[in-house]
Amino acid sequence: MAFRLAPTSASEGFRLEAHDSVGSTNALALDHARAGDAGRLWVVSKKQESGRGRRGRVWATPEGNLAATLLVITTAELRLAATLGFVAGLALADALDAVVPKGRIAIGLDGASAGKSRFELKWPNDVLASGAKLAGILLESAILDGGRFAVAVGIGVNVVAYPEDLPYPATSLRALGATCDAETLFLALSDAWSQNARLWDEGRGLAAVRRRWLARAAGLGGEVAVRIDGNVVRGVFETIDEDCRFVIRDDEGSVLTIAAGDVHFGAVASARV
Repeated sequence: MAFRLAPTSASEGFRLEAHDSVGSTNALALDHARAGDAGRLWVVSKKQESGRGRRGRVWATPEGNLAATLLVITTAELRLAATLGFVAGLALADALDAVVPKGRIAIGLDGASAGKSRFELKWPNDVLASGAKLAGILLESAILDGGRFAVAVGIGVNVVAYPEDLPYPATSLRALGATCDAETLFLALSDAWSQNARLWDEGRGLAAVRRRWLARAAGLGGEVAVRIDGNVVRGVFETIDEDCRFVIRDDEGSVLTIAAGDVHFGAVASARV
C-alpha cells in the first residue's frame, strides 16, 4: 500500500510528498517553505536517516516506522503556532484509536494516572501506550517574508520498531500486538489532523484543544518531576494553562507554571532524574 491522503484532507487542499527514505522530513518541509511552498504539504517517509527530537536529540526512524511532517504557513504569533504540537498529539491519538483494534492495547499509564485512554498525551510532545513512549512530536519554524511563519509539525511513530537504549520505556505498535502499518496510520492521521486543525482555528479554538488534550493527559493529578536547565522541580501535575504551559503544585504548596522541561511521572518522579 502506498502513502495517500484521506479524502477529507485532499478536499481541503492538503498535498502529499512521499519518500522511501529521507534525511529529515522536518528539514525537507522547511526547505520547501523557503522555496515558496504555500503550505498544507505533508512530507512522509517510512525511513529517516537524520531525524531529530527535542533539544537536538536523535530520533531514529528505521524502515517501517512513520516519519511525517506537515508544513504549515501561518500569520499566527509564534506563541500560538507553538500550540500546534498539541493539535498534532490529539490528531495522532485519534488516528491510533481509529486504526488499532480495541483490546489490543491496555488502558492507562502504569501507576501514574487513572486509565482514560489507550493512547495518552505526555506534555509537551509525546504519545504513550501502556506507559511507554510510542511517538514523539517536534515543531521547528522559520521566519518568512510578509509577517508569515513556516512551521514544520514533525510526527514520528514507532510502528514496527523502537529504540531500546533509552532512559525511559519505549514501545512500538508491533511490540504491543497491533498490525497497523505506516501507510494505514498516515491515512488516518491526515484525516484526524484536518478535524483537529479546524478545532484549533488559527489559535481561536485553543481553549477547546486544551480541554480535549487534558482529557487524554498522562499523569494528571499524579506525582511529577520536571527537569529544567539542570534543576529538578517536584510536585503534582495539576493542569496545563490557557497557553498550554505545564502547571504543577510543588511540595511546598506553590503553583508553578513551566514553559519547557523534561517531565517524569510516578516512580521515576520519586527517583533521581
